[in-house]
Amino acid sequence: MKRTIKRAAVLGSGVMGSGIAAHLANIGIPTLMLDIVPRALTKEEEQKGLTLENKSVRNRIAAESKQALLKQKPSPITSKSSLDLIEIGNMDDDMEKLSDVDWVIEVVVERLDIKKQVFEKVDQYRRKGSIVSSNTSGISVEGMVEGRSEDFQKHFLGTHFFNPPRYLKLLEVIPTQYTDPEVLHFMKQFGEDVLGKGVVEAKDTPNFIANRIGTYGLLVTVREMLKGSYSVGEIDSITGPLIGRPKSATFRTLDVVGLDTFVHVARNVYEQVEGAEKDVFDIPEFMLKMQENGWLGAKRGQGFFLKKKAKDGSVIYELNPETLEYEERKKLKTPAVELAKQAKGSRNKLKALVSAKGDRAGDLIWNILKPSLIYSAELVGEIADDIVAIDQAMKWGFGWELGPFEVWDAIGLRSSVERMKEEGETVPNWVLELLEAGNDSFYKYDNGNVYYFEKGEYKQQQINPKEINIKRLKDVNGVIKKNSGASLIDIGDGVALLEFHSKSNAIGFDTIQMVNYAIEEVNKNYKGLVIGNQGKNFSVGANLALMLMEAQDDNFFELDMVVKMFQDMGTTIKYSNKPVVAAPFNMTLGGGAEISLPAAALQASAETYIGLVEFGVGLIPGGGGTKELYLKQLRNLPKGIDFDLTKVANDVFEKVAMAKVSTSADEAREIGFLDRNDRISVNPDHLIYDAKQRVLELANGGYQAPKREKIPVVGDAGYAAMVLGAKTLQFGGYASEHDVKIAERLAYVLSGGRIKEGTLIDEQVMLDLEREAFLSLIAEPKTQARMQHMLLKGKPLRN
Repeated sequence: MKRTIKRAAVLGSGVMGSGIAAHLANIGIPTLMLDIVPRALTKEEEQKGLTLENKSVRNRIAAESKQALLKQKPSPITSKSSLDLIEIGNMDDDMEKLSDVDWVIEVVVERLDIKKQVFEKVDQYRRKGSIVSSNTSGISVEGMVEGRSEDFQKHFLGTHFFNPPRYLKLLEVIPTQYTDPEVLHFMKQFGEDVLGKGVVEAKDTPNFIANRIGTYGLLVTVREMLKGSYSVGEIDSITGPLIGRPKSATFRTLDVVGLDTFVHVARNVYEQVEGAEKDVFDIPEFMLKMQENGWLGAKRGQGFFLKKKAKDGSVIYELNPETLEYEERKKLKTPAVELAKQAKGSRNKLKALVSAKGDRAGDLIWNILKPSLIYSAELVGEIADDIVAIDQAMKWGFGWELGPFEVWDAIGLRSSVERMKEEGETVPNWVLELLEAGNDSFYKYDNGNVYYFEKGEYKQQQINPKEINIKRLKDVNGVIKKNSGASLIDIGDGVALLEFHSKSNAIGFDTIQMVNYAIEEVNKNYKGLVIGNQGKNFSVGANLALMLMEAQDDNFFELDMVVKMFQDMGTTIKYSNKPVVAAPFNMTLGGGAEISLPAAALQASAETYIGLVEFGVGLIPGGGGTKELYLKQLRNLPKGIDFDLTKVANDVFEKVAMAKVSTSADEAREIGFLDRNDRISVNPDHLIYDAKQRVLELANGGYQAPKREKIPVVGDAGYAAMVLGAKTLQFGGYASEHDVKIAERLAYVLSGGRIKEGTLIDEQVMLDLEREAFLSLIAEPKTQARMQHMLLKGKPLRN
């Protein structure tokens, strides 16, 4: 049976339910969102003369939740148009509509009796063969299906999304004893390929995988804080990026999640386990007092941290758990911390910290890791079948760089186990057996394959062929050529990949050299090229510090040469005889956008934040970005319909002058950075694969390089209109004199110079105008001040 999910329903429209509905709508699945019927009228409804029988009243809860999606930050929707795919209703009047959906997701209150009542109604109205799931975060999935029909039980399972569903990758899938294996297989594949999730199969145990281990680790950290008299700020200063965890570290994470939510999750385990484990999940008294006071975190304005306004901006204070008063935030500074900061990569940083016995930071990290690693090992087989599922759940659900067993390998499995035993800890037998057999790690790597230890042997980890891991590929095949800025790699099937790997993937002279070499090599020996990487961001743009240094040294000849080389690189990409597909993701700013825009096609990650942001540092795009965005906008216009050229020019002028950055790939399409030839990958792990397939599709379809374009421009009249708009903002106090000067240069480029409206100019003419404007602006002291401020402060200067 070939399954598809063309329409879904979400029962429950709270933050989680509406977030799941939004995620489904974001990927194009029409979704019915239902909630309960209100029991009382609001004052506004009473004033309108409405009753509890009016449809608008009965659907109010779902309607308000849908509207709230527009206000939430970070936004759950990738485009306002996503809301058009969410239909609202209520669970009294609209349950019969479930007969038209392929998947029903329950997201009501975490009470088994209420969930069973909901499923009883679902069983009456669902279509036979449709999938039903619960988004429970810890209630027994097995217990929910008691008394349900056989077909319901076969098609039921847990699907635990992490909040917010748009951004957090983990999806825990929990089958019951009745779940049809075909349904389980389909949902795992659907979750990965369509929902874009990292899917882990969990067992029906309290809090499943990630919340079980994550909550344990957080409570162990709180215990060590109290035991060692560390402060909240000190803990967060070393339990974040320093050990491969998110910036929110420990207590800032709790503030974001909400203390009430955390307490609920912890109690769920506390009530179902015994002995020493139960003791760990017993919430400390000061946290219960915080909950009683309503100090729940970000949603209440205070929690473990409190932000207060001061003369020079806001100041963040930390809670003293003993006095429950807020104090100046502290950071933990020790020799081990400094040593770890100098080490490269999370593995080496962790090893540096854990090895520092007697160091206040080193001892803390060891005392946090030690029980968490042992606990994770004890749960293998109970919460998941293997260590891979546990590691992936922690990485995808909590944002850890390394899962527990990868951490254990990083700090040295054999030496750390010896230390644990010396300190009187009981290490699970299966870990001791692994070491006694002469092994030193949970994972082994060979010829690009990953092997993990399970039940006395190493088994090969099955990886989706759509996941192209660049690092493993380079380890096996090496590189065709590399320099400090980029590498050219053969990714198979006649396709090459150009990978950036400079700091922040900033584009400098070395990157330009590699792009030119890559195009030449690909035109000779390959079907096409993907430009992509697997760093934190695609590219944050050109090397700003280097440009500022050259400008301050009056090296304008060199700057002119480098900008010309950047422009020529874009032209080379655009007119390559073989297709070039750019694969942008996350931050794709300035020069990163300028490298992407000339490509034959873009294969963008769903989370792509692309924009030409040079205006913010007193410049305009100099590498062809203005020209390519303008052409992209023209290509986006419907064929055969007259259009207003002035409107197109003004639109591009506004986007560049406001340094507009898309908040998603969907929005990038709406504002013109993507056109009808470009595509979006929902699963970021599949981005390079999808880009490779796009190259092959173009190549096998007889790709031909585009012909050089003549560009219609708005000339004098359009220039005047754009400058007038900038000066109007200046008169209103919204733009400075220097802003207007930059805007005039930008308008001059877009208008093609002082020529007649409708004139067709060669691309090179607009490139020359771009370069001239860029060089004149970078010579301005106020622009240099803006550049320096951005480098030092990380935010724009208004001068």
